[in-house]
Amino acid sequence: MSDIENLQAMVIFARVAETLSYTEAAKQLGMSKSAVSKEIAALEVRLGAKLLQRTTRKITVTEVGMTWYHYCARILSEVKSAGLFIRRFHEEPTGSLRVVAPVTFGCQCIVPVLNQFVADNLHVSVDLDLTDRPVNLVDDNIDLAVVIRRDRPEHPHCLPLMDISWGLYAAPAYLERFSAITRPEDLTRHDFILFRGPAHTISLPFRKEKQKRDIEVRSRFRANNSTALVNSAVAQTGIAYLPDYVALQAVEEGKLCRILPEWEMDLYQSWILTKDAGLMSPRVRLFTAALQKALNQGGAAAPP
Repeated sequence: MSDIENLQAMVIFARVAETLSYTEAAKQLGMSKSAVSKEIAALEVRLGAKLLQRTTRKITVTEVGMTWYHYCARILSEVKSAGLFIRRFHEEPTGSLRVVAPVTFGCQCIVPVLNQFVADNLHVSVDLDLTDRPVNLVDDNIDLAVVIRRDRPEHPHCLPLMDISWGLYAAPAYLERFSAITRPEDLTRHDFILFRGPAHTISLPFRKEKQKRDIEVRSRFRANNSTALVNSAVAQTGIAYLPDYVALQAVEEGKLCRILPEWEMDLYQSWILTKDAGLMSPRVRLFTAALQKALNQGGAAAPP
């Protein structure tokens, strides 16, 4: 007996069990009544069990048949879900896309992708919440959240975006006032511009091949906004420890330059969090794909 051979018969049997009518089952399935009867008879032979009790007046489902029907119903439900998934896959995206992202990363990396997505999908509207607070997709009614972590989030449905590397940046005019920085140990005599934390000192990590360094530095300027840190570095206040993507424009404009680029420093990862992938709407699926395509070249971001 082949389980594959039984699949079509399971559909027919389930419809007969639900309608208790060969005629109605045949009508719904687009088959002849005699074809339905032959399929049921052949199925019972293969199974070696009586599934339906048929008289001239009515059809009843046997005890074995009822148990078999429950298995059939579960399988058919999965088949319907698979069909629904494919239909949704091909549907035009519509409705409101609710997105949450960290403030700085969202402004600089997510918003440009959202702008293009809105332009390409006329029937989608966007509700963007830029916040650094933790979010709950279900409680906050969120379609998609972007988060930044050192490690993979403890979330059942997450996809990687881009690596987020950090580095040291300073204005060329600031560096001209001091002797050249050629190694991490040269940094201790400088003033630093850091993201605001509980202490004025921070231990900066450096890695190069098998070498590791942890250099403690002190800040004279701290802020919780990366734009403020970039502006302070451009104003020659000191050396800023920044995500690479935050400093990119200032570097391209010649306002900042990277210090000790041969040394690797902190590395974070950005992630997309969604609800159950099987229930993902076309707008969420398409925007997720667009976001991954746009950001898969790598970059850097502020800490979560």
